[in-house]
Parts: sequence; C-alpha cells; structure tokens
Amino acid sequence: MNTKLRRGLRLVRVLLSSQYAYMLEYRAEIALWALSGVLPFIMLGLWSGASGADASNATAELTPLGLDPIALARYFLAVFIVRQFTLVWVIYTFEEDHLQGRLSGYLLQPLAPVWRYVSAHIAEQATRLPFVIALAALFFLLYPAAFWLPSPAALLLAVLAMQLAFALRFLIQFALTTVCFWSERASALERLLFIPYLYLSGLIAPLHLYPEPVRRLALWTPFPYMIAIPAQLLAGEEVDVVASFAVVGCWIAILLPLTLFLWRRGLRKYGAMGA
Repeated sequence: MNTKLRRGLRLVRVLLSSQYAYMLEYRAEIALWALSGVLPFIMLGLWSGASGADASNATAELTPLGLDPIALARYFLAVFIVRQFTLVWVIYTFEEDHLQGRLSGYLLQPLAPVWRYVSAHIAEQATRLPFVIALAALFFLLYPAAFWLPSPAALLLAVLAMQLAFALRFLIQFALTTVCFWSERASALERLLFIPYLYLSGLIAPLHLYPEPVRRLALWTPFPYMIAIPAQLLAGEEVDVVASFAVVGCWIAILLPLTLFLWRRGLRKYGAMGA
C-alpha cells in the first residue's frame, strides 16, 4: 500500500510540475486571460453608477437601492477572485484533441486522459495567482475603503467552496465534453449553458437583488455555488454553509455517475469508429 501511495504521489507531482512548466511558457497569454475576466469590475461600476454608490468613500451609506457600497465592492472583487480559480475550458481542449487525433494517443497511456486535463487546470490556476494578487492590490488602491482581510475560518471555507465549485463546473463541462464522441461541435452546448450561468451564478448581480422566487429557484441549480456562494464566504457575508455544501454534494453525486456513464458509452463508440 505504501509503495502504491508513493507511486501515486510521485505521479501527481510529475504531472502537476510538467503542466505548470507548460503553462509558464504561456504566462503572457494567461495574463491576458486574467485581464479579460474583469466583468465583475464592470458590473461593480454599473451597479455603483445606477445606485449612486461610492465604494471609495469610507463614510458611504446605503444607496436608494439598499446597497452597501463597501459590501458591493468587496463582493465583486470576491467574484473576480473566485472566477479566476473556477474557470473550466476542458471542452474546448478535448474537442481539439478529438478532432486532431491526439485523443487516441492519450487513451493508449496508462493514465486516464481526464487527469491530464485536471492537472492542466490546476497548473493554470497556480500560474494565474500572481496576476490575481496584482489586480486585487490595484483594486484596493482605487477603493481603499473596501480593503479587508477575511478571517482564517472564512478563508478556509471560501477556499473549500472554490474547490467544490471548480469540481462542480468541471463535472458539468466534462459531461458536455463527452458529446464530442457523437458531434464535432460539442462546445456549442457550453456556450448555450453560459446563459443561465451568467444570470443565476451571481456574476452580474448579488443574488439578494433578485426577486425572491427567482433567488429560491437559483439556489436549487448548481450555478450560484460556482460563483455567488464562494464569493459571499470570501467577502465575509453570511451564508448557510451546511445547506450550500449539501446542495453542491448532491449535484456532484448526480453528475459524477452520469459523466462516467457518458464517458464509457462514448469510448465504446469511439473505439468502434476507430476499428
């Protein structure tokens, strides 16, 4: 058992280090990707302008829309951070590997291809970290009144929630990825799924601004747990942690066997086509 454990840990280390080195070669492109994720800051500007909020003013009071400008600034900064570490693009890479014929070589290797994609995502997250820290520092220079440091407990819960959000989003996208075995343009499904993700995840507005029926409906979907819940934990807002983690666990329990089923069915079709 110890030998197997050591081999497994060595495999994880080698896989992550190789993917991290690969990502470092494209760090300039990754920096541009990080900069392209400034939609939360744009939404902060829009909400601040619409409500008359001023997050740079430490004495700012609630706006006519009932928004706390400091809490609003912290929330959208947290959304930016969460989004940087929960981005998933496996469907586009897998689709290209499938069309270019690289998938056949991956399937011949003793390691399942999914771990190659998981390690690539983790390595990219590590590469993004310096750019995220730099942008957060610039944000606090522009909005000094919004500066805060989460408590150790809140930070731990936020990091756990972000990891669960990444796992949830990866499972959803990988389930869609298996459509590549039947269609050459499975990525179109991801673009279609982006619509409810955009409106129900808390990316463009805090969930408490939504009408109560819409908010209750959203909390039964996986989307708020990809952005809003981790962001609220990171920003120090009150969250029903037990209920939130339970819903995420239920969605993972549903998606994991579904993804495995679709993957195995797709592999049988892929093998038949290649025979």
